[in-house]
Amino acid sequence: MRTFLTFSTVLSLLLPAGAAQAAPAAADPPTTSPVRQAPAMADTVTDDPVNWTPHITDGRVWAVAVLGDTVVVGGDFGATTQAHSRAVLSRRNLMAFRLSDGQVTDLRVQLNGPVFALAAAPNGNLLIGGNFTEVNGHRRRSLASVDLATGEVTPTLRTGVDGDVRALAVSGTQLYVGGWYDWIGGFRRNGLARLDLAADAVDAGFDAELSDPVRTAPRTEAMALSPDGTRLVAIGNFNTARGLPRPQLVMLDVTGPEATVTDWTTPFYGIRCDERFDSYVRGVDYSPDGSWFVVVTTGHDSGPDLPCTAAARFEATGPGEHAPTWVNHTGGHSLYAVAVTGPAVYVGGHQVWQDNTYGQKTAGPGAVERPGIAALDPATGMALPWNPTRSRGEGVRAFAVSPRGLLVGSDTDELGHEYHARIGLFPYRAD
Repeated sequence: MRTFLTFSTVLSLLLPAGAAQAAPAAADPPTTSPVRQAPAMADTVTDDPVNWTPHITDGRVWAVAVLGDTVVVGGDFGATTQAHSRAVLSRRNLMAFRLSDGQVTDLRVQLNGPVFALAAAPNGNLLIGGNFTEVNGHRRRSLASVDLATGEVTPTLRTGVDGDVRALAVSGTQLYVGGWYDWIGGFRRNGLARLDLAADAVDAGFDAELSDPVRTAPRTEAMALSPDGTRLVAIGNFNTARGLPRPQLVMLDVTGPEATVTDWTTPFYGIRCDERFDSYVRGVDYSPDGSWFVVVTTGHDSGPDLPCTAAARFEATGPGEHAPTWVNHTGGHSLYAVAVTGPAVYVGGHQVWQDNTYGQKTAGPGAVERPGIAALDPATGMALPWNPTRSRGEGVRAFAVSPRGLLVGSDTDELGHEYHARIGLFPYRAD
């Protein structure tokens, strides 16, 4: 446009009544796919974050979106400060600042639950997904639209959801909604639906029929829409889509009135990484030309033949079964977020190493240190020299590619050896 807290703990605190059944103790909170707002730049970013972004002083960031000169940040937090001020500004679960200079804007939206996903509507409104029941006193169940300038809730997008919304993707007037729910707008949908924003209604003919989950109800953890808007890659805890075997990953043709399961398949995520996890896929992003995409995973275990705790590139074209083009292992530490910019594949989590095929919470042969954030070579998958470091915490949850550089949202306060609380920006190289 895309965790060591146990999910059962998160859900007991956050999930609205009547939502999907409880998850296993070791599953993770949602991770938001990156929001693409600009064409891929010709170079990578520097390892020195700009010094003018604001600070979010508590909680964590789960979503970042760029709408013109406004950066919107969502998560579960309560306060922020300007870059060089200690004065606390109350901003609960949603805040915004100017991309040009970092100034916190007056946008105030009152939400009674966390924000997991953000997107821009065709008319410039801000679309919000998460796990809430009220927005500015108006009843909005996990999905809402607000005026970016005023923060007022719009009269549209009253579509009720009986669980949480974890991912949003927009193509024209079509809004794809992924999450952990059974019903949306009066239609039964297992964690993935398409809405017509012009008609303000659920698309009755679009149903991916995600099913056969491990232990819990089907859900979409993250998704990525191809740049031309014709293909949607969804990842989650399902094993079938419209009756066809698609373990944890499905590619849909979304050009027509139905959710057509393409014949693109991969068996790579058909194994269990760890019995505590019902699913371990966490983030996905397309390349700018739409010819390939990258998936990142958690899962604790690691090894040369395992898809766990790794980033994997897949070619998006061609029918039939696909093996990954390359796999880069962390050696047992989770990855949650990925952004593909062309010259680099940025991955974030709470990893210590990359290129760590043979490590298991240790540095194996060939491992390189990349604490919390890394850039991978798109062609080979090997770690690039870029190594700004960050304090690891639970991990990076959100990237956003902007005209000024790469925005990073997490739960810690050190990025590039500097104080940058939960949000930071790596600018593009000048040369």
